[in-house]
Amino acid sequence: MQGRKPILSRRALAEAGIVTAAGLSAVAVAHASLLNPVLSRTPTETARLTNAVPKPVAQPAAEDVLIAFEEPVPGRAIVSPFGLRQLPWEGNGRLHEGVDISADLGVPVIAVADGVIVEAGTKGGYGRFVAIRHAERLTTYYAHLGSIDANLKPGMTVKGGDPIGRIGSTGTSTGPHLHFEIRDAQKRPLDPSMFLGKAFAEAGDLPLDKAKRYSGRVRMAYVSFIPESKRALMDAKNNPSVVVIKRTTTDAQDLAEAERNLKGAQARAAAQAPKVDGLRELSIGPDGRPRAQLAL
Repeated sequence: MQGRKPILSRRALAEAGIVTAAGLSAVAVAHASLLNPVLSRTPTETARLTNAVPKPVAQPAAEDVLIAFEEPVPGRAIVSPFGLRQLPWEGNGRLHEGVDISADLGVPVIAVADGVIVEAGTKGGYGRFVAIRHAERLTTYYAHLGSIDANLKPGMTVKGGDPIGRIGSTGTSTGPHLHFEIRDAQKRPLDPSMFLGKAFAEAGDLPLDKAKRYSGRVRMAYVSFIPESKRALMDAKNNPSVVVIKRTTTDAQDLAEAERNLKGAQARAAAQAPKVDGLRELSIGPDGRPRAQLAL
């Protein structure tokens, strides 16, 4: 009997362990049953929440615009506006179909908006020029350029702000400046000041009708340089006819004749002077005013 005691002790310990494990399992199940109704999450959902990576906050989308206009020569002012203008060699006013922007030779000129190059070269009074087609078939012109960017070719796409050339004085120009135009789909000139520095979201926002209008007042233009092609017109306007008179007298003869004329004028003035009672005569003093003398 003494040899069986250890066996019974080991069996008792094993049974006690089983009972303890069963009790712990029951407690765990009870605890889980209490948590599940509160969380209301499946194991898959719990895993997804635990492993999820926070998403970045979405930034608001930039406002879309149809076309935005920059200045062709940033920071430079318009010195000759859109409207009726008369140049010194012209007999009357005519429409200045763009604006003139004064700048020194070599200053960069940029595209005012996204578009496609349609012309780049030399033509008549424009001299060296570039034309760019934009949204809604608007076209911008950059004239009197000193140089055109070497990489510029018709058909190229450009972005607003891209360099296209440099300030010059080619064509019919009165000095270094940029002649800038905007024309509509029918090639009618528009007032650039209504577009530069502005952005338009839709075609209906473009001030096409208003920009075609201009004042009936003619503005006289003053220039510092007359183009070679206009100098003959300028000379003809300033001197419509020239009469040459050959002098036949000397300076002394002219002086004597002037004195005789002066004395004659004074005599005529005295004869025509009004007579006043109580006064002997009226005479004209050195200051041109009449002088009275009392009759004695």
